[in-house]
Amino acid sequence: MASEKIIAQKEKEVKELAEKMKNASLVLLVDYRGINVADVTSLRKSIREVGAEYAVIKNNITRRALKECGIDSLDEILTGPTAVIIAQDEYLPSLKAIYKFAKDNDFYKIKGGVLEGKVTTVEELTVLAQLPSREELIAKLAGCLLANVSKLAATLDAVRVKKEAEEK
Repeated sequence: MASEKIIAQKEKEVKELAEKMKNASLVLLVDYRGINVADVTSLRKSIREVGAEYAVIKNNITRRALKECGIDSLDEILTGPTAVIIAQDEYLPSLKAIYKFAKDNDFYKIKGGVLEGKVTTVEELTVLAQLPSREELIAKLAGCLLANVSKLAATLDAVRVKKEAEEK
């Protein structure tokens, strides 16, 4: 039987993890089998750069933290080696970084996750990860608006030139 000190330490870990998960916009569970230390170090760096945390946590602690957050439906994917990515602010940059890494590394798999408090499937996460970033969408919108304004200006100028020609 585990000592009271160890039990208290694990309970503290569960509460800390549950608190992070409650405030997170994204909690992602991934299978990290088959990647080397250099790859993991590179991935951790890219995850930190977008403001998220990457940690390998025992499945039992993750399961209990999720239950404390009111999420029971991820129990079946908490088998084997599982890393947890937690993004507090924007979820899309973290999701894109993990998706890109998983695409480049065959063994690295997204198992599932919680997106803004809602359990999300791998398919939903993959679709979101493939969407253009906010900046890209704004640039496309600006380009469309600018193109329409340019066409309007060209049309108005053509009308002006035609009227000037008629007056002569």
